[in-house]
Formats: sequence, structure tokens, C-alpha cells
Amino acid sequence: MSVRELVVLGTASQVPTRHRNHNGYLLRWDGEGILFDPGEGTQRQMVRAGVAAHDINRICVTHFHGDHSLGLAGVVQRINLDRVPHPVTAHYPASGQRFFERLRYATAYRETVQLAEAPVAGEGGVLVRTAGYTLEARRLSHPVESYGYRLTEPDGRRMLPERLAAHGIRGPEIGRLQREGALEREGHTVTLEEVSEVRRGQRFAFVMDTRLCEGAHDLAHGCDLLVIESTFLDEDEPLAVEYGHLTAGQAARLAAEAGVRHLVLTHFSQRYGDPTDFERQARAAGFEGELTVAQDLMSVALPKRR
Repeated sequence: MSVRELVVLGTASQVPTRHRNHNGYLLRWDGEGILFDPGEGTQRQMVRAGVAAHDINRICVTHFHGDHSLGLAGVVQRINLDRVPHPVTAHYPASGQRFFERLRYATAYRETVQLAEAPVAGEGGVLVRTAGYTLEARRLSHPVESYGYRLTEPDGRRMLPERLAAHGIRGPEIGRLQREGALEREGHTVTLEEVSEVRRGQRFAFVMDTRLCEGAHDLAHGCDLLVIESTFLDEDEPLAVEYGHLTAGQAARLAAEAGVRHLVLTHFSQRYGDPTDFERQARAAGFEGELTVAQDLMSVALPKRR
């Protein structure tokens, strides 16, 4: 059975607290795992959350500030120590190549796993297409080069039982029609389009440190699940603008305008202790969909298909 969920490993911004580890997020997408922004302590949080190195197929780093990347060294070495049996691909800003290399080879260890480097440059774009998703990146607005990421599942077809019955199509014939796209029935051809409808593919986006910008809107558009930073509360918006971040209200308005179904707020400044303030401000900003204020070690399932 396929699993699509976000495992939150850490939610702190810049400075960890007693209850918030530095960033770290694992997206389980069917049989693959994509690790986003492994901050300091990610390896420890993986143990606590039941995430194994074998679960990781890709690593996506938004930018090279420490709270989003210092855990990379430990994660890479753990992947090699555990002899992960499949290749792992790392995506990160090309301008931070020297930082990636320093983290990858921070200390001596034995390399046993093929780690492919696939840096992102320019305005981003499509990074890879697989049978299960297309992975894209878009440039964000932060003091250092930063990218957000988006997964889009290809659209499929949903079979309509009443139309199948009307054409007398049943059993193994349904599978054949799905595979071949058409079926001969009593002197006429029945096409897949006649007995099915488009099943919209699911969409996921990961938007970390950024001001409001076109890239953030592009990534969030039509998402089923959006994970987005809300470092500051609205009363501290001048600080958010100065340091290249979002407030809870800004993140929520962006999500509402983008038609997001489930919004996950994270990356909270140490200055705030009450997470309900973020939820209150997000609702006041007009977001009416499902809303989660992220906590360390929680899991968030992607919404069911429409």
C-alpha cells in the first residue's frame, strides 16, 4: 500500500529550543523518501521518528544556512555506514557547491553508496521526471541563494463504474482497457476517455526561507500539501522583510491565494513560545483549509485525492 506523508523532524529557525530541533523533513512518497533541509541533529531526530537511512532516495537543500544544512554531514555518513542499497541524489543551490563539498567530506569515512550531485542554478526548473512525480525547483528571495521544491504527480484516470456497466465492460476487460486505451465491444470501439475521467495528480511543495516572491507563489499553486516557513508573527513583519522571511499571516494569505488544501506552518523563531498564535494569525489572514502548526516528530498525511 502506498504511503504519502510528511515526517517532521525539526521546526526551529536558526536556534533550537528545548522543544524544537533544527529543521528536517522527510516526505514519504509511495516507495521513495525525500529528505528536505537536514539541519543539525537530523540524524538523532530520524532515530526518534523511526526514519532509517534506507528510507532516503533524495536530499533537497533549500540553502546553505546552518539550520537547514549542518546535519547533512551526519546524514551522508549514516547513508554510507548503513550501506544504503540504492543511489541517493542530492539537490542544492549550485552557488553553494563549496559548502556542500565541505559538509559531504567534513570528516573521514568510507564511501559505500553512490551519491549523485544535482545542483540547482538560475531560476530553477524541472530537476527530474520519474514515473511517480516531477520534481521542480524555483528560486526564492533570501539573503543567500535559496530554492523551494515542488512534486507533481502525473494526472491519471478514474474509472466510472456506471459507464463501464453501460458498455458491458467488466473484470479483466477493465485492466485491458486501461493498458491499451481502447476496447472493441459489439462492433464498436470504446475508448478509455468514454468510461473514465481525469484524476488530478497530487501536488506537494516545500518553501523555506523567503520573502513573498513569484517563486513562492508558483510553488504553492494548487498544492494539496504546502510546507512553508512562518518564522515571525505578523507584528514583527519588518524583521521578516529585513531578514528574508515570512510571517504567519503572509504564509497563510499566500496559501489561500494559491488554493492550497492543507497548510503546514513551520520554522519558528525562538522568540515565540505559544504555537497557537501562528494558527490564530493564519486563520485571521483568511486561510480556510486544513491547517497544521508543525511540531517535532509529528506526521502529516497528504489529503485524499479529490
